Amino acid sequence: MVSQTASPSPAPILDVLNIEVVYNAVALVLKGVSLNVPKGGVVALLGANGAGKTTTLKAISNLLRAERGEVTKGAIVFDGERIDRLSPNDLVRRGAIQVMEGRHCFGHLTIEENLLTGAFTRRDGRAAVMRDLEAVYATFPRLKERRSTQAGYASGGEQQMCAIGRAMMSRPKLILLDEPSMGLAPTVVEEIFEIVRDLNAREGVSFLLAEQNANIALRYASFGYILETGRVVLDGAAEALRSNEDVREFYLGVAQSGRRSFKRVKTYKRRKRWLA
Repeated sequence: MVSQTASPSPAPILDVLNIEVVYNAVALVLKGVSLNVPKGGVVALLGANGAGKTTTLKAISNLLRAERGEVTKGAIVFDGERIDRLSPNDLVRRGAIQVMEGRHCFGHLTIEENLLTGAFTRRDGRAAVMRDLEAVYATFPRLKERRSTQAGYASGGEQQMCAIGRAMMSRPKLILLDEPSMGLAPTVVEEIFEIVRDLNAREGVSFLLAEQNANIALRYASFGYILETGRVVLDGAAEALRSNEDVREFYLGVAQSGRRSFKRVKTYKRRKRWLA
């Protein structure tokens, strides 16, 4: 693994320590993945489709077993406690929650009913839940306008806002956000990432963003990791990754001579230095 800088600071809220993940007891998908997320930080997990980003998030949130996967080596520590043997419900109660790829709103429920499902693990009373609901509406005014609309009839951007708002209703310390830009128009993607920045700054929520769109992810994150075929091949401060020649060429689509045409990319033979 090539490292641009030391690991991010301050002390991490999440430590993923050299984990391996196996599906169906035979398929090795993650191979010694290590990363950390500092308290109050925004960290990007980058890579092409199939690199292992979603598997990494599901390993952290303990959702692998439903897909016949398991962490077979290493450890995952959240807020000072090892959590890779906890149930997903226990992890949500401790303050870590995943926003799944593709939003996964309950299409037959209204926007407001979807948001309220995010508070199902709480035991602090209806008044506190309703205060947080109003706080979510203050962050996402469009959701308040659409509160009585069935989520299945909402736009992709509104569903993504609903999914993030639902996560906020659990009062999280860490949100694992999987492919937030998927299927959304560029202006909506920008709006979603601005909301992430605002929640991070205002509420102190830490974020681990799994994202194929390296360009926008590295603009909003402070640190990044690049996954390829289940391994972390490069990590560093976001600005260092954005200026790295290989990252610019292979993930941002920009070479020293400028943006390459698709025709030239098809016949491009250069290998990334970390794979040479």
